[in-house]
Amino acid sequence: MAEDRRTKRTRRALSDALVALVLERGFTAITVEDVAERADAARATFYSHFQGKEDLFTRVTSDLVAELAERMQPAVTESAIGFTGKPLLELLRHARDERDRYRIVLRGEGDGRPLQMFTDSLARATSEQFRLRAERNGVTPRIDSELLARVWVGEQLAVLRWWVEHDAPPMPAEEVTRMLLELAMHGRYWASGFDAPS
Repeated sequence: MAEDRRTKRTRRALSDALVALVLERGFTAITVEDVAERADAARATFYSHFQGKEDLFTRVTSDLVAELAERMQPAVTESAIGFTGKPLLELLRHARDERDRYRIVLRGEGDGRPLQMFTDSLARATSEQFRLRAERNGVTPRIDSELLARVWVGEQLAVLRWWVEHDAPPMPAEEVTRMLLELAMHGRYWASGFDAPS
């Protein structure tokens, strides 16, 4: 048990060091030695946990995805019948709490692989959510659910990146959620100020 806690502490220290260094210098400019030194760990200790800095970045991203999924689950369950905006609000709140990790992933650091991993995970979960919602409501989607999920996730990630890059969010998470929910419900034409065409 003590060893388990020690392992978790070491991995967390290495993860935190990677995030801080990527924000300072960019992923390509840092080395395993830099990360180990920042985490106050030996190089051998790093390699006892990870194969390289890419492996560590993958772990940072997979941990982020897992934490997000856990936090979003109650909101997703509640949104099974209709659009509530609650999963999006939870995504924004998680991003606010883990802003630095979101920043390095959403910037596409590490050859864009962590961003692709994050995007694919979110798109899969969203597509499944859309499919189940349609099924429960007895409706047939007019657009393929995977394509629809990719569009929705793409919009969210573009907004999310803009939102986390500010030291203080440009608007509250609740306001962003309200606006994106209205966009989802009424469409871009309405959101741009036009009335529905006659």
